[in-house]
Amino acid sequence: MEEMMEMMMGKMSSEERRKMMEGMMEKFLAGMTAEDKQKTMENMMPKMMEGMMGMTSKAGEGQRETEMSMMPKMMMEMMPKCLGMMLPRVPKEKRIDFVSTMITTLMQQGCAGMSEEEKGNFKAKVLGKS
Repeated sequence: MEEMMEMMMGKMSSEERRKMMEGMMEKFLAGMTAEDKQKTMENMMPKMMEGMMGMTSKAGEGQRETEMSMMPKMMMEMMPKCLGMMLPRVPKEKRIDFVSTMITTLMQQGCAGMSEEEKGNFKAKVLGKS
């Protein structure tokens, strides 16, 4: 099944894949309450992250650059929306720890592979000091 999906997906352009995913999500979420959608997103997020990690690990196995860049691009679009839906429903006491962890992760991983000068510019821009 996995091989068949890879073969089918490999023949589709990134735009075709994006449209297909949007259509599938629209059908999947149709008729669900906001609470159902929230629970679904909470359950899906760990699985999506595992899938993303699996895709990035395949980079060394000769996967094309366009396919590799699709997942991070998709995550960059989805994560802010997911957080926008989820955070207002998280108890205020728990938000502080979560947001602190997220900011730390974003800053550390956002600077990954940068020179010290680039890191300084990155941090200054994020903090609005540029």
